[in-house]
Amino acid sequence: MASHPESHEPNPDPQGLTSNPPHNSSSGVDYTPHPEKSISISPRRESIVKSICSLYSGSASEEDMSVYAEKAIYDDPWSYCDTRYKIAGQWYGIPKVMASSRTLATEIVSSTDKEVVFKLRQEYTPRVLHYSKPVNSLVSLALVDSPGEEERVAYHKDMWNQEDYSHEGLGKVFKTLNGDQLTKITRPPETL
Repeated sequence: MASHPESHEPNPDPQGLTSNPPHNSSSGVDYTPHPEKSISISPRRESIVKSICSLYSGSASEEDMSVYAEKAIYDDPWSYCDTRYKIAGQWYGIPKVMASSRTLATEIVSSTDKEVVFKLRQEYTPRVLHYSKPVNSLVSLALVDSPGEEERVAYHKDMWNQEDYSHEGLGKVFKTLNGDQLTKITRPPETL
């Protein structure tokens, strides 16, 4: 019996994973990456994190997309995608709306049998405004490995604050519509 991607949803403890007592914000979380504090991970997981950061930076390559399982889920405040192809719609959109997007820093804060969690500082420069804005987030990657295959991302959650996401009501409808429809605009390769 195959497992459902939803069952892989990461639910990280932002306060426990990100607290930095001398510099805490009022929320008790600090999503600012401190690369020197990063924990070690396996070479395969390093490769996965590198591919994910490349996607955030606008690579939109099939090679980087291959770190996702075919039925993977991507979940952030704007989108909910339930296949690798729909996830590609998000990543293939970055170069269309951003003049640049670059990873400034990462910090691996947790690595368990089934998950990698890292802080990410990404700088976005929209095409229209040409004003750069760094954004910190907590990225959780639930991982699965199938017999004879490498470990892949089953669920990618990008948290922008300490609150976990609701998967109910109008917010869920909006996120799902965005995930379902963006591929019509960004046109990722059908082979994904």
